[in-house]
Amino acid sequence: MADYVVELKHVTKRFPGVIAMRDMHIQIKPGEIHGLIGENGAGKSTLIKVLTGVHVPEEGEIYVDGQKVSFANPVQAREAGIACVYQELNIVPMLPVVDNVFMGRKVTKPSGLLDYPRMHKEAHEALELLGHPEVDTHTECGKLGMGLQQMVEIAKAVSIKAKLLIMDEPTSSLGEQEVKQLMTTVRKLRDEGIAILFVSHKLEELFELCDRVTVMRDGEHILTEEMSTMTNDRLIQAMVGRSLENQFPKEFGTRGPCMLEVKHLKELGVLKDVSFKAYGGEILAFAGLVGAGRTETMRALFGADKIDGGEIYINGKLVSNKNPGQSIRNGIAFLTEDRKGQGLVLSESVKMNLILANMKRFKRALLLDHPKIEKNSQEMISTLRIKTPSSNEICAQLSGGNQQKVVIGKWINCDAQIYIFDEPTRGIDVGAKIEVYNVMNQLVKEGKCVIMVSSELPEVLGMSDRVIVMREGRVMAEIDRDSDHFDQESIMKAAWGGAIA
Repeated sequence: MADYVVELKHVTKRFPGVIAMRDMHIQIKPGEIHGLIGENGAGKSTLIKVLTGVHVPEEGEIYVDGQKVSFANPVQAREAGIACVYQELNIVPMLPVVDNVFMGRKVTKPSGLLDYPRMHKEAHEALELLGHPEVDTHTECGKLGMGLQQMVEIAKAVSIKAKLLIMDEPTSSLGEQEVKQLMTTVRKLRDEGIAILFVSHKLEELFELCDRVTVMRDGEHILTEEMSTMTNDRLIQAMVGRSLENQFPKEFGTRGPCMLEVKHLKELGVLKDVSFKAYGGEILAFAGLVGAGRTETMRALFGADKIDGGEIYINGKLVSNKNPGQSIRNGIAFLTEDRKGQGLVLSESVKMNLILANMKRFKRALLLDHPKIEKNSQEMISTLRIKTPSSNEICAQLSGGNQQKVVIGKWINCDAQIYIFDEPTRGIDVGAKIEVYNVMNQLVKEGKCVIMVSSELPEVLGMSDRVIVMREGRVMAEIDRDSDHFDQESIMKAAWGGAIA
């Protein structure tokens, strides 16, 4: 048996104007969970696509079980035993589980017809191996929760007898219990002898799960090391090329006047009498469990969802935010958690996305002022450290962290007074997170009001001045940074419905 299931040697992949991966090497052993980490734009996605036959490298060699291979397309990679569960699940919701498991593969009878009895049997066996025998293979995939949809994707890999399963940010859309179940499943697959390449931005997941870790930076291999000898600080330093003594670079502004006051906000079945105040010169965080109503509160404030009662005051004046356009005119900017679906026009360039929320500012008479747009885009690219070949690059081609920076730049161009950041660092790396935090700090120093919705309690505690905890559409607690209860335990107690003194 070969020492490695998959091995890359001196692999280089170029795109117009950029070298996405340079002289890359990685060795993945059978029956190991191998972590892969790096900043957004480090080359992780390119590596995955080379391994799965989506991209053909210009230089270098790929070996599977010690044999040199060349993948011209994903089918060849799959036939060699390499499967991938992508962050954006490749599920067809209206098709049953069995058809999703066998997507792209035919299992036929001698007559040439699909052998559905055998397909159902093999799909059920794969799900049983993953610890989910209760899943009916006749059920439409769209009726399953996100965690089970992901299990269907993994079952697809198991059913083709994959030697290497690549998991790309597999926990990004899962709740706490679903993450625990996924961890159990991944360990079970490792024990079956399957190699796992586990790609994640969450350091704690790598330390909990992985046997070894590889770090990429700027398209190159930086290190591969046993996880048992790795430290948190060294891992971060290898990723970003510099030491990050403080992961949450909180800077304190001077609290200004009340810029936003919400009174008795109601939305039928969603929000129940939500009231709070937010001030200039501070970061107000919203914490709570999934489904607590935090995002729904922000959408209601922004006019994206219709409210059934309550009042919104901006700078002491009662306003009617019936739609996002009115909210923007009233000085509110909303950085949605769904940057791809709601934050960007992915088919447009970086510079056009940067002006979307305030195109009037970039007009000359009836036409767009393209020199002004270009000047602004260059300033934003420099200030926010957006990694892009040019301002004309299509946003879909950028990494997740750089897409997030474009969304932030778009709203900075509005010169709003109240900035709502909904899960601003979800799915982005440590270095990009710090740049987002620095943007928040700068807004606070300018006297702006910043509201941050976050599911990451260290982020909430690290960056906020006050925390509002929600549960089932209600405000359960308001905790000031100077309070004795400004800690994870108190926030979680309130999020579960307990009272804090």
